[in-house]
Amino acid sequence: MQAMILAAGLGTRLRPYSSHRPKPLFPILGKPLLLHLLAQLRGQGFDRIIVNSHHLRDQFVELLRDEPGVYLQLEEEILGTGGGLRLALPRLSPEPLLVVNGDTLLDLDLADLRARHLQSGARISLVVHEQPRFNNLLVSASGEVGGFRVGVEAVAPGRGERLLAFTGVHFLDPAVLVDLAPGRFGDIIDRYVQLAARGEKINALEVRDHFWADMGTPADYLALHGDLLLQRLSPWPAFLPRPASPLLIGAGAMVEPGVCLDEWAVVGAGARIGAGATLRRSVVWDGARVTPGALLEDQIIVA
Repeated sequence: MQAMILAAGLGTRLRPYSSHRPKPLFPILGKPLLLHLLAQLRGQGFDRIIVNSHHLRDQFVELLRDEPGVYLQLEEEILGTGGGLRLALPRLSPEPLLVVNGDTLLDLDLADLRARHLQSGARISLVVHEQPRFNNLLVSASGEVGGFRVGVEAVAPGRGERLLAFTGVHFLDPAVLVDLAPGRFGDIIDRYVQLAARGEKINALEVRDHFWADMGTPADYLALHGDLLLQRLSPWPAFLPRPASPLLIGAGAMVEPGVCLDEWAVVGAGARIGAGATLRRSVVWDGARVTPGALLEDQIIVA
């Protein structure tokens, strides 16, 4: 089975941290998010995986050079989700393509969703859920997407319509990409809007009782670590080990005398925390340094 991870974005909402590392390579419990996603996809039978990249793409090259079954698509220019998928078209087989965002951590039965997509008879299926912060897809009572990027005013009373959120997971027939201009910027949702206007069925696959986290902002990133380290998640994501402690210290890290790690903290591999420093609800990346006596709360330390 084939899949593509969209990982070429600039991560503007995560600046300045995304100036040091592309968002899909941000560490989650000390391991790059992208590696968590690859392990999840492989564990569910997706053995041919394309990852696209643009921003700081040399870091992707270094991380993925020895990953079997992974093709790294290097993009010289930002092509957007539609343009990136169109560029990958020559490497795709005719079977349904699973597409996932490289900045979202989720736990779904992707093989089952693929089967549901095939049963629907649609060429396109969006995986949707209830997430009030992001609800802007109009879904009919019969499970079809009837509107994109809409508000509550689009819901017709008495027709069983609901607003749901797009998880970022979708299945598509690669043939829907053929009409996109090669090498041009485009948004795949715009393509879906165009097809829906022509009468194409856009199927909605609703999921419930699952783990999903959008790592869009620094606050989201820190909150995700707090939830993981304090084990506040239900259900727990199957592909992540439960931490033994809310204080995670990586291999080769040096924590000098008098350091206080409070509430929860992550100290990356090879990092050094100076004597007398206090870290509270903070993540220190691999190899970073914290000066002696520093007081850091709700911080991401990258260097």
